Amino acid sequence: MEKIYDLHCHSTASDGVLTPTEVVQRAYAQGVNVLALTDHDSVSGLDEAKIAADKCGIDLISGVEISTQWENRGIHIVGLGFDKTHPKMTALLQQQADLRHKRALEIGDKLAKIGVENAFAGAQALANGEVTRAHYARYLVQIGKVSNDNQAFKKYLSQGKSCYVKTEWCDIPTAIDVIHQAGGVAVLAHPLRYDMTAKKIRQLIADFASWGGDALEVSGCGQTPDQRKQLANWAKEQGLAGSVGSDFHFPCCWVELGKSLYLPTEIEPVWNLF
Repeated sequence: MEKIYDLHCHSTASDGVLTPTEVVQRAYAQGVNVLALTDHDSVSGLDEAKIAADKCGIDLISGVEISTQWENRGIHIVGLGFDKTHPKMTALLQQQADLRHKRALEIGDKLAKIGVENAFAGAQALANGEVTRAHYARYLVQIGKVSNDNQAFKKYLSQGKSCYVKTEWCDIPTAIDVIHQAGGVAVLAHPLRYDMTAKKIRQLIADFASWGGDALEVSGCGQTPDQRKQLANWAKEQGLAGSVGSDFHFPCCWVELGKSLYLPTEIEPVWNLF
């Protein structure tokens, strides 16, 4: 029987709502055989996830989703199959955590200026680690400022809105280099979700490949067949393998662990590189 892989998901170690144990258990219930927990700039959930995965009989791949900067845009690079204790990885993730904390405080200050007092403390109460924009969105829902998370981003937290704070993350070559030094493979995450033209996406993919990137996230939830085929073609153009990931954050009807995650047959799977 063919294995079901999901190599991109999140837990309470970053901005997910389920604990690492709950994510693994849900993945098992959905028939996933190989899972990578890829929290934002954090590997703090991996030990807990490993214990749960061993109990369930799921193969757990070490993972992280690193925030990077490319041409004034935030781009996410997933690292897979690396040594989470490698000193270069530890140092980079600490640097990222410091940047994230600084941004979280600045977002809290901006929210205070529009009348939302003590927002940082409120968001922090919803977080298991570093406070992210997702935690602020949930807090704004909790206090009745908005009706849902998406509205929080559209009104306050997305780029160009009153409470958005830009962060100078590391660049893509740095993320790729650290992932490689730690023995892992580097994946360009969800390339169709960066609000860019097709020409710009292809430029990003070409740059990523030229800097030594290994794979493109080709398969995700909610794609059309044409989108998946296009991503596979772009990956092949640059000699990249293909990866699969739900980018699961919380239970909902359109994003689910392991849901519809398959690769076109003509592309090399990223797991052949582990």
